[in-house]
Amino acid sequence: MTATAPDPLRDVPGRIMAREMAEQPAVLRRLLDEGAPAIRQVAQDIAARNPRFVLLTARGTSDNAALYAKYLLEIRLGLPCGLTSMSTTTAYGARPDLTDVLVITVSQSGGSPDLVASTRAAREAGAITLAVTNNPDSPLAGVSEYHVDVMAGPEKALPATKTYTASLLALYLFVEGLRGGDGAPAKPLPDLAEQLLARQDEVRSLAARYRFAERMVITSRGYGYPTAKEAALKLMETSYIPALSYSGADLLHGPLAMVDNVSPVIAVVTDGKGGEALQPVLDRLRGRGADLFVVGPAHEVERASAGFVLPTEGVAEEVQPILEIIPLQLLAYEVTIARGQDPDAPRALAKVTETH
Repeated sequence: MTATAPDPLRDVPGRIMAREMAEQPAVLRRLLDEGAPAIRQVAQDIAARNPRFVLLTARGTSDNAALYAKYLLEIRLGLPCGLTSMSTTTAYGARPDLTDVLVITVSQSGGSPDLVASTRAAREAGAITLAVTNNPDSPLAGVSEYHVDVMAGPEKALPATKTYTASLLALYLFVEGLRGGDGAPAKPLPDLAEQLLARQDEVRSLAARYRFAERMVITSRGYGYPTAKEAALKLMETSYIPALSYSGADLLHGPLAMVDNVSPVIAVVTDGKGGEALQPVLDRLRGRGADLFVVGPAHEVERASAGFVLPTEGVAEEVQPILEIIPLQLLAYEVTIARGQDPDAPRALAKVTETH
């Protein structure tokens, strides 16, 4: 028997998260090359049943992926969507009539009891149920009528990275399948993701600027808003920095008052209508002297205190979130390392959170 060679990086903080972030281009390619036909078939089967509206169910990182799907479904298909409150079913026993409603449940593990219970109840109430998971053998996949595998491979790091971008791409391909599209705008994503990951030294320099931040505000609009929420979650669960995420519109309705020239503001500026809608917010932030960090196109980064330029030219607005989150994953990782902490071992967290 040949002994397994010891991992020379076993004791290096963040090695698992770093490895899984680096896998993202390969995961995106696999999903496009191997997963797309099955996703398209599921979409065609569901489209033939003509759902009248959509409910999305998720927790944590998967909830941010579900919010992205909500934007896609409402903008690309004109289907009204809602994000469910699972406790209405699991705690209060509500049983709404879900006949001809598409219920999409997004979960990395597919193992949380409340997700399984609410999906089972939705199916019993007449819903068309679809599970989007990284585990086709999960309890959630078992109780759902349809399943989409995000094909990210085992994810061992507590902060979800590759499963998030894979979930976004799977949901995009599913929505494209519903509308009869071919998903061609997603084709450049693996190569572009590879280019972004190669710029980790650039992010490391930016992370030094925010090492001692006591609070961060993250904002965006449109397709970029789920990215703002996911970036805030990554920063909080790895570096423990309180990170508050707001839609740009909501930021103007009160929370703007807390912005000063000390606490950094990260703006995710999608190149498209979402970025255009964010402009009044950016103007107000600059007017308040905010330490403004922009993730977006070059012309937006040039007007900020700091930033990271995204390759958005020729990239459809609706798929930019799959790229936007990558430098922010790297930022959370690098800030955490700079603060002397281990992003692989966030305190008080478990890989599968079993809520009821």
